[in-house]
Amino acid sequence: MYVAKRGDTISLVAHRFLLQTSYLTSSELGDAIRNANGHPQGTYLKSGQELVVPGILATPIVEKTIPVPRDFEVRAVYLTGVMAASDRGMRVIRRWRELGGNAVVFDVKDSDGSVNIPFDHTLAGGHHIAIHDLPKFTHFLHSQGMHAIARVAIFRDERLVVAHPELAVKSRKTGQPWRENGKLVWTDPSQPKVQEYDIALAKKAAESGVDEIQFDYVRFPAEGDQKDASFVFQTAHPTWHRSEVIADFLKHAYAELHPTGVLLSLDVFGIMAWERPVDLGHTGQDIVQMAKYCDVLSPMIYPSHFFGMDGIAHPGDAPEHFIGESMKRFELITKGSDVVIRPWLQAFRWRTKTYSPKYIEVQVQTAKDAGGIGFLFWNAANDYSKPYAAMPEMRAAKGQYFRGDELPGVVQAGLTPPADKAGIAK
Repeated sequence: MYVAKRGDTISLVAHRFLLQTSYLTSSELGDAIRNANGHPQGTYLKSGQELVVPGILATPIVEKTIPVPRDFEVRAVYLTGVMAASDRGMRVIRRWRELGGNAVVFDVKDSDGSVNIPFDHTLAGGHHIAIHDLPKFTHFLHSQGMHAIARVAIFRDERLVVAHPELAVKSRKTGQPWRENGKLVWTDPSQPKVQEYDIALAKKAAESGVDEIQFDYVRFPAEGDQKDASFVFQTAHPTWHRSEVIADFLKHAYAELHPTGVLLSLDVFGIMAWERPVDLGHTGQDIVQMAKYCDVLSPMIYPSHFFGMDGIAHPGDAPEHFIGESMKRFELITKGSDVVIRPWLQAFRWRTKTYSPKYIEVQVQTAKDAGGIGFLFWNAANDYSKPYAAMPEMRAAKGQYFRGDELPGVVQAGLTPPADKAGIAK
């Protein structure tokens, strides 16, 4: 029970009690308070008015990882941290589940360095928290039969280098933080303090019950004046190349994360399948070495991003070619390893005139036919209208587009598990 004070509104009460309840958003809790109290009229509550606040937790939610094999067939969409923690994000999750999706990728740390969860670390400083209770959010995903994938953008981190310029890549000419095409955004991938910070954040997510940690930007800067960029490893390990720094980091990260039961997946440039020396020299993404220290490789093989390749003027309108060729190359490069190739696919219309539900279907089937297991859809604005439209047909064609794997204990019937009013599984 809560006794209202002068000036109180349902929204204010919901905001005040949210973290103590099983609800994920204050608007969701506000609706529950209205339902539990006979839908009070007016904006302001009466002073002294007693309210029932539903969903109060006796203890904080503790969520555990649901282990799955590395070849578990993930069918995912991506959400920003802010979106994941919103009412709209919850609607996206529920809609995706209804249509046959079984996973969500969400930002724990984005490519600007924003950390979206509570994280007590000396380098974290004060930061805006979008997902206030990660175990609660993970519990919600599990209640929906969803595999929870926490994305951590690793070495591209504007927030960190602005607050701690000593951790940035250095300019040989000036000794000051190096800028990629005028932008100060890159931490030094070989800086031990940076590596420790990112691994600690990933472990924090793993301890909160997520099922998979996904590293993005696990590479060196690929643009800008490369000759002017100076890194710690060039003094500490003068015989090393960038690829050895990345492999060594992943070796340590995998050793820390693997015992927690989570999968570790790595986002890599699609172009790395062509094994061009210039790409390897800049990024440090040696696919053969990286495959040793992860469970899943997720190449970003958006057709529209292959401009200037293979003599095709409009690569965005040639998904069969670029996804098929990329997958075949990645399969060949990683042959003999146990790593799973699970691609990022294009869910946006940039540089293509043919973006449609059919475009989605073509990508999924081409990737599967070339050895891919599962898929991830990327749309920066989290607009998945075309995948929504494509999923019923793909789901109906048993086995043609995907197997239909589900989390252990989840019945594959197209329905979400039962949930109470708070969205927490019974």
